[in-house]
Amino acid sequence: MSAFLLTSCTTSDSGEDAAAPRSTSPAPSTTRTATEPSEKDLTERAQAAIAAVHSGTLVEAGVERVSDGIHTEPGLSKGKTYRLNLVCVGSGSAQLEFVPAKAGTKASVPCDESVVQQRITGDGLARINVDGAKGSTGVIAWQIDAI
Repeated sequence: MSAFLLTSCTTSDSGEDAAAPRSTSPAPSTTRTATEPSEKDLTERAQAAIAAVHSGTLVEAGVERVSDGIHTEPGLSKGKTYRLNLVCVGSGSAQLEFVPAKAGTKASVPCDESVVQQRITGDGLARINVDGAKGSTGVIAWQIDAI
């Protein structure tokens, strides 16, 4: 019967003792802190703000992440008046624009839970774009009501 003995030698020029335990602190965590609201919470707050100003007959509504923006082409009846309500909940801001530009007025939408309202007169197909400013986070809720 044969027996083998394995040995290992470690050398270090750094002056550290190779046998000394090394710090193994975990990598920084990317989990949400207890004070940072969840996307679900932000969505609920945005929907509540929109519901508080709802008037007229619902045409279209939704909620998107600020980073995704809103890009919609609602079917608006020619000559009919509508109200667009937007709210951004989070941090930063977003920019509202219409294509064609005559369909509505450009506006800044702060992500501070304040509702931005625009009156729109239906004139065929119009595209509504809301894009978050660089670094903005949170959710944007919108609702279009026929009034």
